[in-house]
Amino acid sequence: MLAFIRLYVALDSSTGTHAKIASLVDYFRAAPAADAAWAAFFLTGRKLKRLIKSADLRAAALACSGLPEWLFAASYDAVGDFAETIALLLPPPTGSTEESLATWVEEHLLILQGASPEEARARLIASWMRLDRDGRFVFGKLVTGEFRVGVARQLVLRALAEVSELPVSTIAHRLVGDWSPSAAFWDDLGREVGMHEHRPYPFFLAHALEADPASLGPIDDWQVEWKWDGIRAQLLRRKDGVSLWSRGEELISAQFPELIEAGQRLAAGTAIDGEVLAWDAVNGRPFPFAQLQQRLGRKEPSARIRRDIPVVLLAYDLLEVDETDIRWLPLRERRRRLEALLLDQALLPRVAPLRADDWRGFAQLRSQARERHAEGLMLKRLDSAYGVGRTRGSWWKWKVDPYTIDAVLVYAQPGQGRRASLFTDYTFALWHEGELVPFAKAYSGLTDAEIRKADGWIRSHTLEKFGPVRRVAPDLVFELAFESIQLSNRHKSGVAVRFPRIARWRLDKPASEADTLDGLKALVAVETLGPL
Repeated sequence: MLAFIRLYVALDSSTGTHAKIASLVDYFRAAPAADAAWAAFFLTGRKLKRLIKSADLRAAALACSGLPEWLFAASYDAVGDFAETIALLLPPPTGSTEESLATWVEEHLLILQGASPEEARARLIASWMRLDRDGRFVFGKLVTGEFRVGVARQLVLRALAEVSELPVSTIAHRLVGDWSPSAAFWDDLGREVGMHEHRPYPFFLAHALEADPASLGPIDDWQVEWKWDGIRAQLLRRKDGVSLWSRGEELISAQFPELIEAGQRLAAGTAIDGEVLAWDAVNGRPFPFAQLQQRLGRKEPSARIRRDIPVVLLAYDLLEVDETDIRWLPLRERRRRLEALLLDQALLPRVAPLRADDWRGFAQLRSQARERHAEGLMLKRLDSAYGVGRTRGSWWKWKVDPYTIDAVLVYAQPGQGRRASLFTDYTFALWHEGELVPFAKAYSGLTDAEIRKADGWIRSHTLEKFGPVRRVAPDLVFELAFESIQLSNRHKSGVAVRFPRIARWRLDKPASEADTLDGLKALVAVETLGPL
């Protein structure tokens, strides 16, 4: 456990890629197999299922610290992070630990599941009193399921590949899908995934294109497609059935049974990459993403939902055929085989590459993206293999410019991790009939200097406190950018925007000149406009 805590501190305090990889390599080479497996589990973004209720965790911290509840609450409000608050307030440890990470997970964490509040409190206090401040912080993050550290998943994969002396693609494939961390799993990490396993391939991702597309060279070297706003997914056909996996490595078969039925008609040993879309067959384009969301989170969609919100898996790549991994083949060849495979699959249509005489022609097509409920264009080199993660130069996403609107900051609360002591999560509002109506939250887009400046302003202009949330004087205007907008009866504003973020701080604009809710709603017409 101590070695894992030291690794966390090293990763969190380092800003250099090479230093982070070196720390990871050193840890994995020295760690026992079970510890290494659990470390890989946490460092690649996986979490334990909920271990304990927040109220029980708070009660244990109060009992251990001996502080009155009001003082603990005030400390949490000041710090903004529960695990860090506990680490700062508990008394000095009375013991130490030499137990492994695996032992801590299995005997100090997992045992909390199902424990009575009294038993959980006793176990938590016993654990805290054997850890220093850093250890309590890391332990707290594991308990709350909020473990995050400043290292990208791809760096972890690179470190594991270096330790195992295997390709990153092999390691990445082994770590997707369902797996349980154990010494046996670690010893078996380098094994090639069998074609009988329901384990998706690592998704190949695109970089955002910011340069002139003409810099990419002749258009004949590229396949150009619409970039649809759906759910990236892989459909796997195995001898024992079919599975559908999201890019987030979640099994979503139950939500889309018609796609599973369509997959049954494929030959065993087939893997297709594509986009799940709520599909308007009459107009030949997707329904808005908000309709697709109604299919998510359901254990089994009703007949009415399946009828009202039909879906397709728009197939644009073939990763496996006849139980053979073909990701290494160039896209043009994978595309040829995909077309031959899906000749008569209504629910698994093939993506249709776009045609234009030059890049200017593609730019004109891109300008029509919103009318077609697309986010822009995808550009893929015809000679590209199907890689792992983001590989610059092979695939690009050429998105349309986002919508923007000027809004007023009305609420703020602390962020997470390094930003736990700063107000970085903001709620914004627009004018409607003389009042400000909240409509979106955003936490990204400001520089570190702007965040510190905003934090100071928020602290000196707080009007009310609601736990960690502050209502502030409605004086600051920010330009927000977002990808799409839909009417929504679940929001007080009546609209829902997708991927809101801060584009810039409008120091030049008074709050009275911020935009209106009616102006935002007018953009809904743009989203739904446009015959093909």
